[in-house]
Amino acid sequence: MASTERDLSSARWRKSSYSNGSGGECLEVADEVTGLVPVRDSKVPDGPVLLLPSSAWSAFTAGLR
Repeated sequence: MASTERDLSSARWRKSSYSNGSGGECLEVADEVTGLVPVRDSKVPDGPVLLLPSSAWSAFTAGLR
């Protein structure tokens, strides 16, 4: 069976520019992962990561605007 895991140990995670510094509920995304947008909870950086297709992330963010 093929592995579905990605090595994200060198990923550069970023928070939304709307995040505040008081530990609010935030998502982080990692750029530069071809075809995917990794998403995680900023409060649990060693926790699970969602790997979304880039097209799904684009549709999601467009819906927020």
